[in-house]
Amino acid sequence: MTAPRRTPGRRPGGPDTRGEIVQAARESFADKGFSATSIRAVARQAGVDAALVHHYFDSKDELFIEAMAIPVDPRQIAAQILDGPREEIGRRVATVFLGIWESPEGAQRMKALFRSILTSDEVARMMREGIGQMIIQPISQVLDVPDAQLRVGLVASQLVGAAIVRYLVGLEPVASVDIETLIDRLAPVLQQHLTG
Repeated sequence: MTAPRRTPGRRPGGPDTRGEIVQAARESFADKGFSATSIRAVARQAGVDAALVHHYFDSKDELFIEAMAIPVDPRQIAAQILDGPREEIGRRVATVFLGIWESPEGAQRMKALFRSILTSDEVARMMREGIGQMIIQPISQVLDVPDAQLRVGLVASQLVGAAIVRYLVGLEPVASVDIETLIDRLAPVLQQHLTG
């Protein structure tokens, strides 16, 4: 008796196939960045045909957006930062931002996001626009000073630098200092940028 013949076309995905593709993409973006990640490589890593990846995602950009979903909605991040006394906003910024990096899933997603930002102008543009609209503008408006966007931009540069040094480069002693100490050191600097 002969084996049943496979019909041409896309292999049907199982219930976890989409999730497996997203996880494979997240790992690839984290390890290689946006430019060096391909749909074919993600498909290989997920154990599926590239056509199945295209079935779920129209483009690498769409796959990236799904895979890099930050564990917290950016609008919630802004709300958490703005919820409380103005004189403690620097501590809240440091706590919220570094808190995302400190969770295993958050760290993986943020590493992938940062590496992709550094290797793709398009991803950098998407992030500038998205973060600008959902986080930087609301915080700038609350500060109610003429140079508010510059102040928030300086905070962003401080946090991005700290994240790169601690989580991507692993420069000691910043890489291994306990998170509370890091927040204690960063908070007054961020506060000075925002309200000083």
